Amino acid sequence: MTEKLAPGAPPSADFIPLIVPELRGNEWKYVKDCLDTNWVSSVGSYVDRFERTTAERAGTKFAVATVNGTAALHIALLLAGVQPEDEVLVSTLTFIAPANAIRYVGAWPVFIDAEPKYLQMDPARAAEFLEQDCRWDGTELRNRHTGRRIKAILPVHILGHPVDLDPIMELASRYSLQVIEDATEGLGARYKGRNLGSVGHVGCFSFNGNKIITTGGGGMLVTDNAEWASRARYLTTQAKDDPIEYVHNAVGYNYRLTNLLAAMGCAQMEQLDEFIEAKRRIATLYRESLADLPGVRAPEEAEWAFSTFWMYTPLIDEKQSGIDSRRLLRELNANKIQARPLWQPMHRSRAHDASGSPSCPIADAVHRQAISLPSSVGLGPSSQSHVIEVIASFLKKEN
Repeated sequence: MTEKLAPGAPPSADFIPLIVPELRGNEWKYVKDCLDTNWVSSVGSYVDRFERTTAERAGTKFAVATVNGTAALHIALLLAGVQPEDEVLVSTLTFIAPANAIRYVGAWPVFIDAEPKYLQMDPARAAEFLEQDCRWDGTELRNRHTGRRIKAILPVHILGHPVDLDPIMELASRYSLQVIEDATEGLGARYKGRNLGSVGHVGCFSFNGNKIITTGGGGMLVTDNAEWASRARYLTTQAKDDPIEYVHNAVGYNYRLTNLLAAMGCAQMEQLDEFIEAKRRIATLYRESLADLPGVRAPEEAEWAFSTFWMYTPLIDEKQSGIDSRRLLRELNANKIQARPLWQPMHRSRAHDASGSPSCPIADAVHRQAISLPSSVGLGPSSQSHVIEVIASFLKKEN
């Protein structure tokens, strides 16, 4: 397996990046085909092909390519009928994109805490909020405190592991809510044998440079709803009602993916199974090698889940290990090993109003303890062993 330096790293530096793309298939061939044929913009055979293969992989009838994962989330919220002054339940332990997308449509996020074992949205906390803090009149569900309508649930599958979706789908059915799966970190993962993105009413993927497959940027919306898929195509292409006369009867968006990037996506998708195998192999070595270190809690995989372990993220218990996650982060960086904490929980973000959200103590604790380790598909055994050795020697020195 080839070991690579991060872009921009000095040639002599033994720098180990956190997570970088793996480009070893037909990427050059397919992109060159776009250049040779002049099909580089937002129409072309590779866009259609990428949509078909993603739908097949997600297990849905339809897929609509978008310029990035956030655009897919924005359109998904519109398809779900989320309107200004509505509320959407969303994971607090997530990258900021889904919370931002909720605000794009004029709605308000209600942040739901993580459960402690797999770090995903806690269905019990979602149920508690809907049952105790909301009022159901048989038609609409409204927040007792804000008076706003609850319209959707947006669980975010973080780090390659699925959210426990069955209880969330049951809540959605009981209260006539739409479920939007943010599976941007979960391509290839499965929930009780079902591919992520296919369980909710609509699913969204990202192909950013750090995702398990990449188009540089790019995203995808997937659904079994033919009407929603047609509407998504309409909205993502500037809502053209007559492309000859340039008639537009709605506000649309310039959200389509280019053929050039879709060509990369097609090549990457051909390697997805190999990439997942590599990620799981990396996770296994980390788990086995770090198991005996004090205060290091490995990521867990539920019996009903198939995780891709997109980014390997253990928790560091300061009392048991003698150090906190940020001290370990600094030690790794000092050894030219790139690592990072998890995102600030959304209920702590000054960008969003969390006054209508329940408390989220688990996410706060996870944020203090989590550290993501190098997880590139191309991470070689010697590089990973070096990461493990640095962690082990530092913990032993501090104990």
